[in-house]
Amino acid sequence: MLTIDPKEIPVPKLHHYLLGAIGPRPIAFASTVDAEGNDNLAPFSFFNVFSANPPILIFSPARSGRTNETKDTYNNVKVVPEVVINIVNHAIVQQMSLASSPFAPEVSEFEKAGFTALASETIKPKRVAESPVQFECKVIEVKELGDQGGAGNLVICEVQRIHISESVLDENQQIDQLKIDLVARMGGNWYCRADEKSMFEISKPITTVGVGFDQLPKDILRSTVLTGNDLGQLAGIEELPNETDVNEYKLIELSDLFISLEDEPDQLEVSLHTLAKELLKQDKLAEAWMTLLAFNNG
Repeated sequence: MLTIDPKEIPVPKLHHYLLGAIGPRPIAFASTVDAEGNDNLAPFSFFNVFSANPPILIFSPARSGRTNETKDTYNNVKVVPEVVINIVNHAIVQQMSLASSPFAPEVSEFEKAGFTALASETIKPKRVAESPVQFECKVIEVKELGDQGGAGNLVICEVQRIHISESVLDENQQIDQLKIDLVARMGGNWYCRADEKSMFEISKPITTVGVGFDQLPKDILRSTVLTGNDLGQLAGIEELPNETDVNEYKLIELSDLFISLEDEPDQLEVSLHTLAKELLKQDKLAEAWMTLLAFNNG
């Protein structure tokens, strides 16, 4: 394993490691204005939501690692502490990238990147009409993290209004994760698209307490078929199936497998673990457990 002391490598190389490892990162497409009212629009991937009550978003327009200059966005919010954070989806990712070009401060990225500017309700900066979700924010604090190239500047924003396109809502007026089609930044020139091919669901153990790894039988822990993810899924069950249910499942669902491999216990174990793995892929946790426990009951 490569071990690095951040203080002993050049900042550009450190930057590469940080952004290559920490991702995908959501994108804050930030709209601000300067003292003269000139529009500015720029994307930042040092961004996330940090509170719901109050609703707080934070993004960081870092100092240039080459010149140590501050970004127009940072300069603007220091003068006019307001920002619209527009969310980026796949439909506008190329235009968003174009807006990141180093245009002069007086040049509008709305015009250069072909975006439609919408007036905000509570603040001066304009919204991006093409963005699926737009957050009007007051800047409550700017925290400078350093004065050298690469140093971040945390822009802490409180949301005043949220505008959501009807096209990304489901029947319950919630944001549909398949419809919104979000994109995120990776390292280098890479992006990530959150579509149905890349997304998956995991039930959150908020109200349940799983048995944990320490309660897994040793033969399951040392499995050559099951991965750490598989074991984590198995360990999330609240209570193991009882022996009666296991025996019934074995007779109904697994009898052919037990008969065909009656004289090959090692192969039987591998086959049962392989079947359990497939059941886990289908989120059939109880069935996977009964398949695994059937071997010990055999």
